[in-house]
Amino acid sequence: MFKKVVVVDGRGHLLGRLASVVAKQLLEGQPVTVVRCDEINISGHLANNRIKFMKYLRKRMNTNPKRGPYHYRAPSMIFFKAVRGMVPRKTPHGQAALARLKVFDGVPHPYDTKKKMVVPQALRVLKMTPSSQYCVLGDLASSVGWKHQDLVARLEAKRKAKATTWHQSKLDKVKAKEQAFNKVKGTLGAHLKTIHDSGY
Repeated sequence: MFKKVVVVDGRGHLLGRLASVVAKQLLEGQPVTVVRCDEINISGHLANNRIKFMKYLRKRMNTNPKRGPYHYRAPSMIFFKAVRGMVPRKTPHGQAALARLKVFDGVPHPYDTKKKMVVPQALRVLKMTPSSQYCVLGDLASSVGWKHQDLVARLEAKRKAKATTWHQSKLDKVKAKEQAFNKVKGTLGAHLKTIHDSGY
C-alpha cells in the first residue's frame, strides 16, 4: 500500500519533469510533500525565463484586473501551479489529488528530520548536458517580485548548522559506544581466558 507521506527534496530537479512525476503519484493516491522548491531548476537562461514570466504576468482581466487571474511569485506556488495544470483540477478526483500535495520553500520543522527522496528521472544532472544553460527557480521568483529569498536563506543556514551539530553528536555517541563495547569485550575476554587457564 502507499506510504503515509513521501517527502521529495526539490533541489536539483527540473521543474516540468518533477511536476509530471508528482502529478502522476497524486492521481494514484500517494500523498507527496515537496520541500526546497526554491532550489528547483528550470532549463534556459535566467534572462530568457524572466522575459517569458513577465509576459505571463501581463495576463489579467481587462475590465477588472482585481478579479484575476492571480499569478503566484513564490517558488513553491509556481511549482504547485505547474502540478495543478497536469491534473483534472475541476473534477472531484483532481481536487482530491491536489489536496494530497504540500509544497514548501526551504525545509520547515516537521520535515527537517524526515528522510527525503529524489526523483532520478527528473534530476538535472541526468537529463541535461553539462553545457546546457539553466536557472534556479528561487532566483527567477526573486526577480519577478518574491521578497523572501533572503529570509529562506537565513533559515536554511540555521537548519544546516543545527543538522551538522546533531550529526556530529550522533557520530560521537556511536564512537563512544564502540569504544565501550571494545573495552568490555577485551575485559571479558581476559576474564574468560583466566577461567579457562584455571581449569574451571
